[in-house]
Amino acid sequence: MTTFGLEVIQGNDMTRIRAVCDHQSGLIYVVPAERSWVCDQEFMPAHALAGFFRELTLLENKEVEELMQQWGLYYRQLPKDQEESEEEGSEPKDSKS
Repeated sequence: MTTFGLEVIQGNDMTRIRAVCDHQSGLIYVVPAERSWVCDQEFMPAHALAGFFRELTLLENKEVEELMQQWGLYYRQLPKDQEESEEEGSEPKDSKS
């Protein structure tokens, strides 16, 4: 039976993130890399994804920005000590109604 949503599957040398819905399905692989060595294995996916999206948005590439908006994806860098309660209710700065 297929599980819908996001499923994080930890492995020895890689983490797979399965993304499945009625319309699409795919796997995101996270493996040790040049910029992810600083984190423990269990936190490497969070480190890699946050770093990737931070750098992707810093490119300020209009095509990337438009593609992210079309898919409803936004990224905002948070302070390291950010509390979850402060994050609730916040909206992406570029969100369109």
